[in-house]
Amino acid sequence: MTPLRRDIAASIALVAAMAVVPLIFDTRYVITQLTVFFIWGIVVTQWNLVLGVAGIFSLAQMALFAVGAYGTAMLAYYGGMAMVPAMVIASLATVGVSLVIGFACLRLKGPYVALLTLAIAQMLYLIVVNDTGCFTNPPSGCLPLLGGVRGFSRFGDLGFRDLLGSKWFVGHYYVGLGLLLVAQVFCAFLIRGPLGLAFRALRDNPGYAMSRGVGRLKYQLWVFGLSAFFTGLAGAFYVAHFGVVGPIVFSVSMLLFLLAMIVVGGMGTVWGPLLGAAVLMIADEGLREVGDWREIGLGLVLAGFVILLPRGLVGLRRR
Repeated sequence: MTPLRRDIAASIALVAAMAVVPLIFDTRYVITQLTVFFIWGIVVTQWNLVLGVAGIFSLAQMALFAVGAYGTAMLAYYGGMAMVPAMVIASLATVGVSLVIGFACLRLKGPYVALLTLAIAQMLYLIVVNDTGCFTNPPSGCLPLLGGVRGFSRFGDLGFRDLLGSKWFVGHYYVGLGLLLVAQVFCAFLIRGPLGLAFRALRDNPGYAMSRGVGRLKYQLWVFGLSAFFTGLAGAFYVAHFGVVGPIVFSVSMLLFLLAMIVVGGMGTVWGPLLGAAVLMIADEGLREVGDWREIGLGLVLAGFVILLPRGLVGLRRR
């Protein structure tokens, strides 16, 4: 069996196993936590394409996530659009934003890309929180165009509350699981295919790759655009699931938490980001009761992996 077929079979088997979880655990807490895992799983698998496979040190992932989230909320709130088409349009808008960021990073490498993309993310954050002018006057009070520090709420949902009643979160669970399956299979196809080979060539030896006809501009924009669609879709689903969005989606602490998932699991691999997401989310939940020691505990977990397993969990099998 080829590596690609093995990855696809493993993805289908994982989804089949996860599909029976709501039938076994009828607890809202477990199901909603797994739904959040699906969202972060999509984000880190796509970020891994840019960071681990293509070797581009972009820190704009949460900004792209926020574009998908805010785009969906604004289309539904101001335009009265149904949630599904709003999610698709917002995801396509995220691709456009990512291409602009990709063009801005073309002449930069390494830490300079990281600084520029982080600056872009912080610029978008400041634009949102400093938007204080009254654009509309709902019953809750003056609302700026971009939501300001309040953000958006009460803009609609996916319809599972009417369809499933108190079990609406089960419907969201299966939607998130389906999106994760599509995103993971997409990553497997890309990493195992010709595009993945071109990305790795530009990462490991850009001079030789370009001499063999692999254009840096073309493939850098490809990886930015392709990964951005699913990142924006994850942000759109985040909004549909929680029913609210605010500046917290730009959080630097969340960005570093997701980056740690990629490092712990194994950068540049098909399954590493998902393994890292599972490990760190379990660790985060286990440390939730220790208060201020939680961040220290997560830092120690990350430091231990960086020192003892520099190639992440997937590196254990390779070793």
